[in-house]
Amino acid sequence: MSLERVLTQVDSDLEEATNRLLELLRIQSISTDPAYAKDCDAAADWLVADLKSIGFEASKRETPGHPMVVAHGRGSGTHAMFYGHYDVQPVDPIELWAKPPFEPAVEKTAKGKVIRGRGASDDKGQLMTFVEACRAWKAVYGTLPDRVSIFFEGEEESGSPSLIPFMKENRDELTADVALICDTGLFGDSTPAIVTRLRGLLGEEITITGPNKDLHSGMYGGIARNPIRVLAKIIASLHDHTGRIMVPGFYDGVADLPADIAQQWNDLGFENAEFLGEVGLGLPAGEDGRTGLEMIWSRPTCEVNGISGGYQGDGFKTVLPSQASAKISFRLVPGQDPLRLRENFRAFVQAQLPEDCTVEFAPHGASAASEMATDHPAFEKARQALSDEWPNEAAFVGCGGSIPIAGYFKDILDMDALLIGFGKDDDQIHSPNEKYDLSSFHKGIRSWVRVLDALAK
Repeated sequence: MSLERVLTQVDSDLEEATNRLLELLRIQSISTDPAYAKDCDAAADWLVADLKSIGFEASKRETPGHPMVVAHGRGSGTHAMFYGHYDVQPVDPIELWAKPPFEPAVEKTAKGKVIRGRGASDDKGQLMTFVEACRAWKAVYGTLPDRVSIFFEGEEESGSPSLIPFMKENRDELTADVALICDTGLFGDSTPAIVTRLRGLLGEEITITGPNKDLHSGMYGGIARNPIRVLAKIIASLHDHTGRIMVPGFYDGVADLPADIAQQWNDLGFENAEFLGEVGLGLPAGEDGRTGLEMIWSRPTCEVNGISGGYQGDGFKTVLPSQASAKISFRLVPGQDPLRLRENFRAFVQAQLPEDCTVEFAPHGASAASEMATDHPAFEKARQALSDEWPNEAAFVGCGGSIPIAGYFKDILDMDALLIGFGKDDDQIHSPNEKYDLSSFHKGIRSWVRVLDALAK
């Protein structure tokens, strides 16, 4: 099979492919609002019909929430399972949109043409890059180079309550050689990336109680214990002067970055000052001796996300509060056990508690980090395929956040996932005026054509 013939088909069909995406974007598939349940159904039906039109055996599967779409296409190469989600975020605040969010259009901007509308980047535009790649292969050769399955979810933006039960109930059907996920982005504007490391997340809320009621600071100040001071001391003790996290056993199992991955990251040309300058900062504040990308992608963190205690209304009230609270999160890396770290953190807090104070803990989730086995042949094949399409060589990168579906593929279906996406940092996902560059859509389709070809070889 000639790869160039399929790429030529993609180029010639770009206008029609864009029109199909615009049609899908008009469907108001907001999963968090029950008022849009019929729209979510309509989006699933649209995808089923489109996949059937190019020869997939596709069906809508009911769940207690919004439906799943599952499809299978015949081929002789690697069995690849592609995942995306058709639901979108709410559009509020609507007054900040320049045009109605569900009246998508191609617009000219100073940086080139963009597809504007809710879901353009997250995730309808991204998932359609893969569908269009399959369409191009079918148009030229009548078949796919690989055995391809497709799995579209309708609740990703509302916490995926139906996802894990559905995956467990349909484990055999959904299991393939490798998973493909298109819900990430490029590094910068022209460097393709395969996310291979995802940090986990541990959330804890602590509430320290001192006196049994709020106290007058003139009558009790100096002699009475102030829970805010206790809390502040504990928070201050979480890091040493080098940025190292001081919870006992915190770094157990944490490995240094492999040299080849470290070199790829160094070659990306990440600048701390430029990255931080965009948010009004200038100096990195993490662990001494670590690069910026290491700190974001491959090192664990401890951050205070919120503090409360005492009087917080207008004006001033001289009070010693009865309680003080903090919400603290830990981003975790491979090798760390979130449940063990929860126990260690709680013991760390209790060890610093004065005898006349008590503490209550409230858990807020505990998920381990994910790391893909990049020695799987599919990873290097995909990296080379992406490098052939884009101006810059593709890199294996990390992700500072968490993408649960990648972990579910590993834990439930025992599959590694290639997270390949073509979004950009300025796509304004989850915000008004969301967009997807037309070049991202076009080259995304071409990229998947190349990846499918590489996997078949």
